[in-house]
Amino acid sequence: MKKTLIVVDMQKDFVDGSLGTKEAVGILENVKNKIEEYRRNGDEIIFTRDTHQENYMSTNEGKHLPVIHCIEGTPGWEIYEGLYVDGAEVVNKPSFGYTGWNKYSFEEVELIGLCTDICVISNALIIKALFPEIRVSIDSNCCAGVTPEKHEAALETMRSCQVEVS
Repeated sequence: MKKTLIVVDMQKDFVDGSLGTKEAVGILENVKNKIEEYRRNGDEIIFTRDTHQENYMSTNEGKHLPVIHCIEGTPGWEIYEGLYVDGAEVVNKPSFGYTGWNKYSFEEVELIGLCTDICVISNALIIKALFPEIRVSIDSNCCAGVTPEKHEAALETMRSCQVEVS
């Protein structure tokens, strides 16, 4: 069975940049280990990258989250140093959830990354809706939310939607 790891928005701005948190920094070693496990097994690895433009503050998201982050081409937009592995695909997404997952032929998907309560949950639920019969899972030790409370709430919501949480 083909296994896919989706590493959601592990970018400098979300780890220790403009929207970074101590919880995001705290999962780095777990994330590195998980990526290495998939790489070692020859499994598929996809990184998503939150991607905004210079006009971010005038966008709908910018009006609701007025913190400039992940502007394409800036250091904060890049995958966090030491995480990317050769051969992994990178998907740039302009919003919380990527809507192009239907072009993949997933058999089993595990998601990790940031932020549990925004982009991780969005992508997990989109994938679960598109592929209702496959196993979709989250490794909670490789995710961090905007706050620890929102992280836990998102995990509980995903459990309710038949996403396995470990």
